[in-house]
Amino acid sequence: MNRLGVYILGARGNVATTVITGAMAISQGRAPATGLVTAGPEFKGVVLAGVQDIVFGGCDISAVALADKAIEIGHSRILPLDLARDLKTELNDLDRRIATVEGFRFGTLPRGGYLAELARVEERLARFRVDHGLDRVVVVNLCSTEPHFAETPDFDSPDSLLTALPKAPAGFCTATLINALAALRQGCAYVNFTPSQGSELPALRKIARDLRLPHAGKDGKTGETLLKTVLGPMFLARNLKVLSWVGNNFLGNNDGAVLEAPAAKDSKLRQKDAALREMLGGDSFVRTDIQYVPSLGDWKTAWDLIHFEGFLGTQMTFQFTWQGCDSALAAPLVLDLVRLVDAAWRNGESGLLPQLSPFFKNPLDGHTHDFARQMANLYAWADQLRGARAGARR
Repeated sequence: MNRLGVYILGARGNVATTVITGAMAISQGRAPATGLVTAGPEFKGVVLAGVQDIVFGGCDISAVALADKAIEIGHSRILPLDLARDLKTELNDLDRRIATVEGFRFGTLPRGGYLAELARVEERLARFRVDHGLDRVVVVNLCSTEPHFAETPDFDSPDSLLTALPKAPAGFCTATLINALAALRQGCAYVNFTPSQGSELPALRKIARDLRLPHAGKDGKTGETLLKTVLGPMFLARNLKVLSWVGNNFLGNNDGAVLEAPAAKDSKLRQKDAALREMLGGDSFVRTDIQYVPSLGDWKTAWDLIHFEGFLGTQMTFQFTWQGCDSALAAPLVLDLVRLVDAAWRNGESGLLPQLSPFFKNPLDGHTHDFARQMANLYAWADQLRGARAGARR
């Protein structure tokens, strides 16, 4: 199999560190592949890149060494501390492939302007590909959530976007948009695991189509929203009227701190409520809030209250509490997405990949949010890949 590179934006964050450490642990037989959808029986016989064959790299504004970060989150019980210590040498070696970058905050201009930043990102991606002799590169966005920006006609086509960038004022777009644009221009596949605006913009979609590149997003579906897309269809199937569905999320990691900013919180909440609003319709009262609780660290607690109406107007409630480790839930999904995007790419597929909808809160192609139907579509696609392989053998 040709060499596959994975370039992570935010490569020294909690999720990325868990992804990389987990991939090493699985490759060395130190841990099972629990949590990986692609390790399930439904994907037996499907040709996927081996976790051990992935070449990781990336960038981050943090200069904390990857090995030190792994030990830090090991103390937080995100991953086994002994594992982080045992893999210290390998993690230090891999850290050399991670560039420490300036980045820029929304509302400020990057050094030299947007076009200069685009050139810097493209140069890093090109160097990663060449230095490691990679045939394909998948860029994965694991950065903190950024505020939404206004989608003006400048974002409608590649030409208009590239014409606007040199003279664009601060606040025109985010680092996520620049990184996604650079990835596609460099011939990389792209996965947006965050709520930030990326490859869904028309200009970037066109680049992906023209260069026949796959891309997917957005906002990884790991915990509370996953349950919503399982339970919502249950109420619909039983013809029970959901009057209200309210929830509160409490988290304390860096993502929680970032979401203290109202604009970033708004960006996140746009995705969290989208699935329920679309499934239940406009008559149901749907609201979610996010609270920063520093002492919780990466361990998010979500509480939901569902008020519904049954036969003869009888009103009832259903409540659940979900407590999970955000990074441990997200990491296997990132590995799944990399393997599946790569499989689609090798199969000649490009553009948005509708089969990957079960991995996202807000799938970009806008089809069903029903998790069971999403998974059925994914498994059907896996069957097609198996069938194509069998046909090639004959």
